[in-house]
Amino acid sequence: MSRVHVAAAVIRNPQGEILIAKRSKEQHQGGLWEFPGGKVEPGEDVQVALARELSEELGIQVEACRPLIQVCHDYTDKSVLLDVWEVTSFAGEAKGLEGQPLAWVRPRDLPDYEFPEANIPIVKAARLPRTYLITPGDLEPKALLNGLARALDAGIELVQLRTPASFDPQYRDLAVDAQGLCAGRAQLMLKGPLEWLGDFPAAGWHITSQQLRRYADNGRPFPEHRWLAASCHNAEELELARQMGVDFVTLSPVQPTESHPGAPTLGWEAAEALLKAFNHPAYLLGGLRPADLSRAWASGAQGVAGIRAFWPAE
Repeated sequence: MSRVHVAAAVIRNPQGEILIAKRSKEQHQGGLWEFPGGKVEPGEDVQVALARELSEELGIQVEACRPLIQVCHDYTDKSVLLDVWEVTSFAGEAKGLEGQPLAWVRPRDLPDYEFPEANIPIVKAARLPRTYLITPGDLEPKALLNGLARALDAGIELVQLRTPASFDPQYRDLAVDAQGLCAGRAQLMLKGPLEWLGDFPAAGWHITSQQLRRYADNGRPFPEHRWLAASCHNAEELELARQMGVDFVTLSPVQPTESHPGAPTLGWEAAEALLKAFNHPAYLLGGLRPADLSRAWASGAQGVAGIRAFWPAE
C-alpha cells in the first residue's frame, strides 16, 4: 500500500488559539476534526503544497511557518505520511471555503475534540512548547526555587524538576513547592518512584531509561490527561517509549556536555535518523542552546531541552 503524503498545518492566531476543521461525512475518517491541509502532489515542495491547500481550503496566505512533526500511520485501508508545519503568521481571515466547519481552540482544549488516530501525536505536539527546562542538580532548595520563579517569569512553560537524589524523600518536599510555583503557569514534570504518582495528581512524570526498561511492558501507568515523558538514548529505548505510550521524550546526548565530558554523543545526523521512525514529539538534549532550535526543528524534533543554557541568571 503506497503512503499518501499530506501537508498539514497547526495554525495559531495572535491569541494562541489553534484552527481545526471538521471532515465531511463522505471523507476518509469523516465526521472527525483535523488540522487543515491536503495531499502533496508528485514532485511538489511540501511548503508549496501547504500554502496552496490553505489558500484553497481557508482563503489564507502563509507568511511564516516551520516544521513541527512528521507522522507515519497505517489505517486498515490507507497509509499516510502527515508532514505537519506550524503556521505562526498568515494573511487573510480563515473561512471554510469547502463548507467545512472551523473552530479556533485553545491548545489545552484540543483533547476535548475527536481526531483521527494519526492526528493524536499532532495534538500533543501542538500543546507542547518549543523548550523544556531541566532544573540544575547542584542548587540548594531555596536557590532552585528562586531560579524556577525567574524562569517562569521569563516564559518557560515546561519544567522537569531534577535533582541527583530524585528518589529521596526531600525531593518530595521540593516537588510540593515547585508544584505551587508552576500552578497555572507551566507544566511540571517530576521524577521518582511510580508509587509517588498518586501524591502529585497535577504533575506529569518523566521516567528514566532504567524505569522505561523495567515498566514498558506494563503500558501507560496513568490516564491520558497527565503528561508522561521518558529519557531515551537509542532506537531500543525509543521503541520502549512508544510501547509504554509516552507523550514525548528527550533524546540525548546530541553534543558533548559539561556534565559528561568525553561521553559518546549521537550527533545531529544520528538524532535525525532516530526521530524519523519515532512519530512522537521529542526534545533534543545535550550541549544544546536556544540558538539550536531551528536545527532541531529541521531534524524532526519538537524543540530543545537543557539545564545550564536555559537556567535564568540571577
